[in-house]
Amino acid sequence: MADLLSDDEISEQLPDGWERDGDEIVRVYEFDEYLRGVAFAQMVGEISEAEFHHPTIEIRYKEVEIRFTSHEEGGITDQDIHMAELIESEHS
Repeated sequence: MADLLSDDEISEQLPDGWERDGDEIVRVYEFDEYLRGVAFAQMVGEISEAEFHHPTIEIRYKEVEIRFTSHEEGGITDQDIHMAELIESEHS
């Protein structure tokens, strides 16, 4: 089990573009075509499965929203930050 991060740790470690929303971290990615967003969501799903840490993914017409939290710990942990960083590295 991972330890919950403090408010300061979350603020310091959160990758650019990501925001805190209560006990979750969230980012909305924008795409010029619907299917590009779908392909991105699939990539996020593959990374998440490999890391065994799964987000909530919402696919909209030209946006994909990704949310991470560590349910078992009841909030945001290093694993959530790590996943956001992995997605950022693949999306860049």
